[in-house]
Amino acid sequence: MPSSEAGKGVDVGTRTVLQQPDITRALTRIAHEILEANHGGSDLVLLGIPTRGAALAERLGRVLADIEPEWQSARAGIGSERVGTLDVTMHRDDLGHGIGRAPHRTVIPAGGIDGKVVVLVDDVLYSGRTVRAALDALQGIGRPRAVRLAVLVDRGHRELPIRADHVGKNLPTASDERVTLHLSETDGDDTVFIEQGVA
Repeated sequence: MPSSEAGKGVDVGTRTVLQQPDITRALTRIAHEILEANHGGSDLVLLGIPTRGAALAERLGRVLADIEPEWQSARAGIGSERVGTLDVTMHRDDLGHGIGRAPHRTVIPAGGIDGKVVVLVDDVLYSGRTVRAALDALQGIGRPRAVRLAVLVDRGHRELPIRADHVGKNLPTASDERVTLHLSETDGDDTVFIEQGVA
């Protein structure tokens, strides 16, 4: 079951929990947390999990470039020295359950990931199964020194022992609710909202 997906609009029974300024502040805080935890950014690489995780990784890279001089190359975005994408489609555990997902392109940063601290970036952390798939996908790409996880929203209801290192917003939700994230790059606006009774 997807933890976030683009909707066609906000209906009755939907409440907005984050808007563009909130998302910007959350990403700025996450960037500072990442740099503090890593004692700088010299060996950091961001890998966004498509679709919205990739857009968030690119934004996070721009914020890090504003803070950390060593990150100036991140301004070039996906495929730069520091920012890439990681497709997890073929590593998901729901492939045999008739849930069709279009694969995305994996783009490894120009400097690779061997010996680096890789920060996986995703939009909504829910069951943890997407992150597990991302860890499996990483094995075929290289051997990072460490892997960390940054998410914009943690909605709870974990099914696997996976925890985010950096969270923009913790949103306790009921199991029958859906957290939907819109980003301007993919949906035309920046909004996080909760839909009632449709998880």
